[in-house]
Amino acid sequence: MAHYPEDLERWRRAGAISDRARQLGVRLTVPGARRREVADAVEQYIREQGAAPAFPVNLSRNQEAAHYTPSRDDEATFVAGDLVKVDVGAHLDGAIADTAETVEVGGTHRYENLVRAAREARAAGIARVRPGVRVDEVSRAIAEAIRARGLKPIENLTGHSIERFLLHAGKAIPNVPGMSDATLEEGEVIAIEPFATNGAGRIENGPFGNIARFRGDPGPADPALAAMFARFHTLPFATRWASTPEEAAALRRARRALQTYAVFVEEAGGWVAQAEHTVLVGPDRAEVLTGASGDSG
Repeated sequence: MAHYPEDLERWRRAGAISDRARQLGVRLTVPGARRREVADAVEQYIREQGAAPAFPVNLSRNQEAAHYTPSRDDEATFVAGDLVKVDVGAHLDGAIADTAETVEVGGTHRYENLVRAAREARAAGIARVRPGVRVDEVSRAIAEAIRARGLKPIENLTGHSIERFLLHAGKAIPNVPGMSDATLEEGEVIAIEPFATNGAGRIENGPFGNIARFRGDPGPADPALAAMFARFHTLPFATRWASTPEEAAALRRARRALQTYAVFVEEAGGWVAQAEHTVLVGPDRAEVLTGASGDSG
């Protein structure tokens, strides 16, 4: 029996908002733009649409695959030739959508093959989505599309299932075959998230990416911390979102209650491209929730 999310229209609205927010991020990622201002503008747009960011806007560059968001004092700007992963998510009362695109800043076209590989892998993976299909079939399609361009899929990063207030809900969608015995079920919401690289095909942890999440409810003993948990639940948040000195101090006190995120860096220093859509496993195919006009590419 299929188990669709409650209030499916809310998930579709979150997908449409995330889609437009990603497009805004892509347009803003130009030479000379400040990283922090781009992240702030995209997050503000999500809030103006009546949603909330499901996680901080990730603006990982070059050898960074994921999990970098600007700190409050980040004054760095994008330069021509940067390869930026614009990874965006919005949620409506816990109904989450997650989507990403890679921008070669300034249109220098040095890494067009990488960008195309990630996009083609995303489309290939989505094309295999249907109820009862083995996740391994989706993974194989992703890997084959990337390898067809002479590049490597990143084997220790995956797509993922999504549930209410759970960005990574437990089912992984690997980017290489041979790593999953799971099957897709009608009604599931999943993120198809290929990463392509000209490096070793693996990532390792780099420095702190200015992102954290609550491991669980910290309780009412610390009012500032309790207020932050009410805002974010267990979804990732940016340290720059601590909007008052009291909240910043509460985060410092609560380090043991928090999971922090390291930037994922390509193991051999290879450059990385990412493409991602959130899809609903429909009765006979994927419904792309974060693609403009149903675009699955």
